[in-house]
Amino acid sequence: MNNKKLNKLFTNFTTGVSSVLGRPWVFVTALGLLIIWALSGPILGFSDTWQLIINTSTTIITFLTVFIIQNTQNRDNLAINLKLDALMEKNKITDDELMQAEDETDERLERNKKLIQRKNHKRRNSK
Repeated sequence: MNNKKLNKLFTNFTTGVSSVLGRPWVFVTALGLLIIWALSGPILGFSDTWQLIINTSTTIITFLTVFIIQNTQNRDNLAINLKLDALMEKNKITDDELMQAEDETDERLERNKKLIQRKNHKRRNSK
């Protein structure tokens, strides 16, 4: 399978899974399984195997979910940046610092945010 097909397959998979994971019924199901596991503790004598089941299950699910969420967030961020760049271009905003904001350090972003907030505050107060 070539790289393009694999990327499309992975994108479709992560989009679908992240959409399902965000549903209330998935949370309720997970909570239900957790309650069943907890209630089975006294029956199984709170054994090492009983504890291992929840530890292993949650570790595997968390590990895989992190990659799914990160992939989805990366695509969302790229799409948002693309849309913002298009809006800036359409509105003839040519500030290079704004165009490259996603590449700035946290400190630089905070400084620019405060600068823009001050400019907006002055503009509102001068009207």
